[in-house]
Amino acid sequence: VEDKSKEKRLEDVPVVRDFPEVFPKDLPGLPSIRPVEFQIDLVPGAAPVARVPYRLAPS
Repeated sequence: VEDKSKEKRLEDVPVVRDFPEVFPKDLPGLPSIRPVEFQIDLVPGAAPVARVPYRLAPS
């Protein structure tokens, strides 16, 4: 079982490892893990939107 309590290092991130020339040498580290706050406010009694989100090609 992997110990998830270890902090991630920059070298552990694949993008940083694959493209080191893009990232500064003195990058302080990864940001701390924070909870994501997201919600959709609903209007009581409102009917749901019955529409396709994008146009489809004619079949």
